[in-house]
Amino acid sequence: MKLQPDKSDVQTLTAHGPGWVAINNERVESSVVVGSRGERFEWDAGEFGQLGAEHFAQLAALGAELIIFGSGKRIRFPQPAWLQPLMARRIGVETMDTPAACRTYNILASEGRHVVAALLIEKPPGQ
Repeated sequence: MKLQPDKSDVQTLTAHGPGWVAINNERVESSVVVGSRGERFEWDAGEFGQLGAEHFAQLAALGAELIIFGSGKRIRFPQPAWLQPLMARRIGVETMDTPAACRTYNILASEGRHVVAALLIEKPPGQ
């Protein structure tokens, strides 16, 4: 019996490094939202201090079952008030550093779940 890996049509986070991620091998150097159902747009925040409630309200409107928040090179949790729109819609949120968020998104998206990764891409020092 020949075994072949499942092929997936969802967007995949194929690589990451300091100040960038790759979506389907396309390098992206700014914060981005990417979803398993084709969602993809720039997320208007270059660092954690620029985030606010409006950023998470934007995610709530996507209707995913789970939001994976990649908080940059280290784990930083959003303020509870920012999460109110997500909680009102019963949308789960998991916070992790951006590299871990990339890996987790890929696993859940490959399982067919409606998942969205909101990835904070911070510029490396000196750029």
